Amino acid sequence: MDARVSELFGSGNGQGSGSQGVASNVKPGNAFGMGTAPKKASAKNKKAKARSFRNFKPSNNTPYLPPEAEEGNIEYKLKLVNPTQYRFEHLATQMKWRLQEGRGEAVYQIGVEDNGMLVGLSEEDMRASLKTLHRLAEKVGADITVLREREVDYDSDVPRKIAEVLIRKVPDDQQFLDLRVAVLGNVDSGKSTLLGVLTQGELDNGRGRARLNLFRHLHEIQTGRTSSISFEILGFNSKGEVVNYSESRTAEEICESASKMITFIDLAGHHKYLKTTIFGLTSYCPDFAMLVVSANTGIAGTTREHLGLAMALKVPIFIVISKVDLCTRATVERTVRQLERVLKQPGCNKVPMVVGSTDDAVTAAQQFAQSPNITPIFTLSSVSGESLDLLKVFFNIIPPLSNSKEQEELMQQLTEFQVDEIYTVPEVGTVVGGTLYSGICREGDHLVVGPTDLGQFHKLTVGSIQRNRSACRVLRAGQAATLALGNFDRSLLRKGMVMVSPEMDPTICWMFEAEIVLLFHAKTFHKGFQVTVHIGNVRQTATVEAVYGKEELRTGEKAVVRFRFIKHPEYLKVGAKVLFREGVTKGIGHVTKLQPIAQYQPSQSEYEEA
Repeated sequence: MDARVSELFGSGNGQGSGSQGVASNVKPGNAFGMGTAPKKASAKNKKAKARSFRNFKPSNNTPYLPPEAEEGNIEYKLKLVNPTQYRFEHLATQMKWRLQEGRGEAVYQIGVEDNGMLVGLSEEDMRASLKTLHRLAEKVGADITVLREREVDYDSDVPRKIAEVLIRKVPDDQQFLDLRVAVLGNVDSGKSTLLGVLTQGELDNGRGRARLNLFRHLHEIQTGRTSSISFEILGFNSKGEVVNYSESRTAEEICESASKMITFIDLAGHHKYLKTTIFGLTSYCPDFAMLVVSANTGIAGTTREHLGLAMALKVPIFIVISKVDLCTRATVERTVRQLERVLKQPGCNKVPMVVGSTDDAVTAAQQFAQSPNITPIFTLSSVSGESLDLLKVFFNIIPPLSNSKEQEELMQQLTEFQVDEIYTVPEVGTVVGGTLYSGICREGDHLVVGPTDLGQFHKLTVGSIQRNRSACRVLRAGQAATLALGNFDRSLLRKGMVMVSPEMDPTICWMFEAEIVLLFHAKTFHKGFQVTVHIGNVRQTATVEAVYGKEELRTGEKAVVRFRFIKHPEYLKVGAKVLFREGVTKGIGHVTKLQPIAQYQPSQSEYEEA
């Protein structure tokens, strides 16, 4: 890759770990971290795109970006100087389309031709173009933020610049863009403290004051260890400014003034709470995972295990090295190198990218969303506040993984809500928390909930709905919320149930088959072995009924296995990811076949055994 391309949007200092991370680890053609063509619809287009990337060579004097894609939320514009009224209307329509593709966010590259050539604009033209962009954004009801400007080395005596601009608009039919981030890491790595600092807006005192508001139980406050799943929110308004508890006192105020919300799922680091951590990763469907590593201890305890879990569930992961105020620079760099070694191992195949400046953070956010292999690494301190701003820039810019088309397809399916939490609230009654997997859910909808121990479903009516502690009328596919069920009997509910549309014919099964890989086992894995199975929000002990084609399984081996649940039947889907564990035994796989309850009714004696 042309050295100037790497320098162009690398870190401004040109030295240190940040710039090396960008220059050495990002693939050619993506050196800017911008404008990678999104997925195309047809196979033909995919091939053409692959060909264009293979043949993509920067000329000796002009750096390039990948050619502009018709789909996706990235638009290239050479210049926008004094457009005619007709052209202005056309540009406004185009901006609406890009915003829709990015579910409320779009990125404009000014001074770039459609083929990706970085031509740049003079100071005067750039000012005029940004003014036009302001007018366009006003017309469609959006806000614009200039992310960065750079001079380009184009054959010209006049200095020429290109600019990258973020345009954000809250879609009319929803309150805000919502991303879920699961927070992983070893015990005492500073996960809850980092979330406390981000969401409260106040630095920590070095003894864990910032995390106190996140704890849900007295024993968590006493030990300083998270044992349950808690949620925290960080908002960004349409100008990209942070909205948190320092200005807004309540969650409702944050939701009202934010156009983008990051919901953090704070998970437990201690090994004895591993089942809670796995449940948080499988049932809450996080968009991204943030692995927090302490700079002074490095990769220790459950760090590798959590990294492996996120990769097994195909959750894109980025890394935060905390507590850098406690260590020397050499210790921090040793931890970074240790992480880079682990990430580059054949099992991981990740491309580490150390973030050392605002430019790196912008590049990292866009690269990360486009390529699952890129793993940004942040080094920061919750006490001194060092590099916290870079993490906030990253969260502000990071786009949603699913585009509007995928979201619409899910919304057109029948309603399916996964029950993850059950509460009894005074004067409200029974409340369930969870994620709407597909369809749309409104106040007053009639749904059925189950399966019970006998595989039946009960009718219920949805009362009120709350998202992020503020009232909401309509819930869309992929969103997490709590639903009030009025005087519905709580004893009929349990975690792992689903609330579905009465028209749906859910497949309820005691037995299912899954193709699995045994990741680790002390002895051998055979018929009769009992494991705890995690499938989405389902968590239950199951017995291995049969291992097809083999007598027993050893570490690293693959097989199709038939499992039978011990306590009650569950609602499953073919293709769902399976994670199972028992002591040191661990394995992953996916469901290949279900045996619906009609085909297999357990006898009374089997019930008594269970």
